[in-house]
Amino acid sequence: MAGVGLDDVSLTIHGGEYTAIIGHTGSGKSTLLQHLNALIKPTSGTVTIGDRTITSATSNKNLHELRRQVGMVFQFAESQLFAATVREDVAFGPRNFGVSAADADALAVKMIARVGLPADVLDRSPFDLSGGQMRRVAIAGVLAMQPEILVLDEPTAGLDPVGRREMMALFAQLHAAGQTIVLVTHQMDDVADYADRVFVLDQGQLVKQGTPQAIFQDADWLLDHQLGLPRTTQFALQLRKRGFQFAHLPLKSAELAQMLAPQLGGQAHE
Repeated sequence: MAGVGLDDVSLTIHGGEYTAIIGHTGSGKSTLLQHLNALIKPTSGTVTIGDRTITSATSNKNLHELRRQVGMVFQFAESQLFAATVREDVAFGPRNFGVSAADADALAVKMIARVGLPADVLDRSPFDLSGGQMRRVAIAGVLAMQPEILVLDEPTAGLDPVGRREMMALFAQLHAAGQTIVLVTHQMDDVADYADRVFVLDQGQLVKQGTPQAIFQDADWLLDHQLGLPRTTQFALQLRKRGFQFAHLPLKSAELAQMLAPQLGGQAHE
């Protein structure tokens, strides 16, 4: 697949998986995301979503269903809110796609609950809510379209640590319920904690792919490509310099603790 900012990128995102796309700023991540629902089209090659294939010749007509199928949550999604009430904002997408007013309202009620907001926000102005709540409203609006694929472009940008954890927990719940998720992020802890598969972009090319466990073993390569590591992995590297041994670099704190236990016990008896 080739397009604006991308060069011969070929990859497969499987239904039901939680896929992370990482790369430094300008690597082509957002361009790739915009191909997923034909916001931009490949200048050569193809993009296939389900049974729909997009090429450079694809007409912009009849792309409604594809854009319902692939829900996009852009960075600072709350900036796209516009309606007088939360209820109207969340129901707007379904109404625009031909859903009846009653059914769209029911979807708004359901999705506001799904993103963890109380029902009493429905008749409030979204602009009276906190930033984190506004972002949840924007996500509820995307979910109301009942997409098969949820695409998230830096969805926790600007949130405090508690808000970030809550937002990632929400996406984990959606994934556990069967939602296919594609996440672009600079937060390597989130990649380690949630992703099934990782694609690494650099200068518009796909340069690495695999499980988080496989990707984060090559710490020097990641750092050379201006990418970070999960905090636990960074700590393990520091411990390795102090003589601790690891069969492989751990990604999560529980895994690190399990690896350290026998070594710390051995030291304690010396």
